[in-house]
Amino acid sequence: MTSPLEQKLGHPRRWQILGVLVFSLLAVVLDNTILNVALKTIADPQDGLGASQSQLEWAINSYTLVFAGLLFTFGVIGDRTGRKRMLLIGMVLFGLASLASAYAQDPAQLIAARAFMGIGGAAIMPATLAIISNVFPPQERGKAIGVWAGGVGLAVAIGPITGGLLLEHFWWGSVFLVNLPIVVISMVLIGLVVPESRDPKPSKLDPVGVLLSIVGLVALTYGIIRGGELATVASAEVLVPVVLGVAVLAAFVWYERRIDHPAFDVTHFRDPRFSTAIGMIGIVFFAMMGAMFFLVFYLQIVLGFTPLQAGALMLPFAVAQLIFAPLSQQMTARFGAKLTATVSMVIVAAALAAYAFMDAGTPVLVIEVVFFVQGAAMANIMPPATTAIMESMPREKAGVGSAMSNTVRQVAGALGVALLGSLLSATYRDEITPALAGLPEEARHEAGESLTRTLALAGELGERGAALIAPALRAFLDGMHVTALVAAGIALVGALTVVRWLPGRHVPASEENRDKEPAVV
Repeated sequence: MTSPLEQKLGHPRRWQILGVLVFSLLAVVLDNTILNVALKTIADPQDGLGASQSQLEWAINSYTLVFAGLLFTFGVIGDRTGRKRMLLIGMVLFGLASLASAYAQDPAQLIAARAFMGIGGAAIMPATLAIISNVFPPQERGKAIGVWAGGVGLAVAIGPITGGLLLEHFWWGSVFLVNLPIVVISMVLIGLVVPESRDPKPSKLDPVGVLLSIVGLVALTYGIIRGGELATVASAEVLVPVVLGVAVLAAFVWYERRIDHPAFDVTHFRDPRFSTAIGMIGIVFFAMMGAMFFLVFYLQIVLGFTPLQAGALMLPFAVAQLIFAPLSQQMTARFGAKLTATVSMVIVAAALAAYAFMDAGTPVLVIEVVFFVQGAAMANIMPPATTAIMESMPREKAGVGSAMSNTVRQVAGALGVALLGSLLSATYRDEITPALAGLPEEARHEAGESLTRTLALAGELGERGAALIAPALRAFLDGMHVTALVAAGIALVGALTVVRWLPGRHVPASEENRDKEPAVV
């Protein structure tokens, strides 16, 4: 049981514990950044699995949807049974699923294995933030979360470079095998350093709510992705899953408001600080993940960089995260959360809009500056928002608070990839269709799905196919420009949301009372 003095001063080994937790999180963050670099290779019919753009989106979203759907349940289970135990279980599942992903024989197997990785990730992520909230006193919690966010930035930096190195020397599956040593070392360190903690008054589980959320999100995302494939929203294949998804999600909200142990406690949104911070995270990740999806293809296909070079080009974004995330708490303390977040959201919107002016002749230096500015702005959005969310929750409910933050982030990211990816697909198909007019109908449909498919067909056709390359690159750039401007507009909506609803300077007056709450054991 935690002593009153330890509750006030924090765990004596709290900084070592934080280091272990950040290292454990590397596997989860590394996996997603490495996958982004590997998308082009996985789409290649010879060197990869020949995945289509929609299959690539599902390789990302199968993980995300399972991850988001189970975060609340695993957050509650961790609070009930022990967060350290949940963290270890998650690492085992993540390692085994990484092994299955590495040896997938077709896109469907990769999508399934990635979904199982989402189960492991859902057990890991809420446990890390919950343990941080448990071992750090209120006055150090913001700084600790800033370091945690900086660790995420480190993984963002390592991921693309690591992925590029692996793809230059090994087959595509190696980008998943790299998770295994991290998992093994993390489990040893967790066992030796991290203390066990749990909620003395745990919530009940909510299997109905979890099931409704998963069904609703999967149906909605499937409909959005299918709309991008068909380049229309009028088809029953698009409308039926979208309407079903919206209806099920509405039923989910209705149900959660009427039970005493909801997986997603919507009453927390009555707190403007909590609800605005959640909304800010959701909006920025919706815009960011959707935009990042096209950057891989822009760097590797339009500009012609290798996976390693493309990974190196993303370093400024990660370096900015490493530099500014640990300092974000000081920025918030000096200027207030509202001003800091508003300016940062506007800068993110400007960076996203900058992609709409990039083409095959854009200097690398310009791209690097945009990446750095974007990373610096993101570093001043995520830590303060995460701190606001965690401080809005009672200490013993830290796992649920972490789950809420990460669920919104992952769901918004999944919908960003689905919706903005579908916008990119639809724009590309419209632009490239005239250049494919002379091809058989089946080849026209296949080639019009994505830039990689068009270029693959051009390679098969030899000299005849060479005429398709320039129109394909133009069509992709047009789609990228439209998608970037939409993403920038969404980020601006986020800035307006912050200005309107985020409270100003916050003094956690309840901290003294919070320390008097029942001990976390």
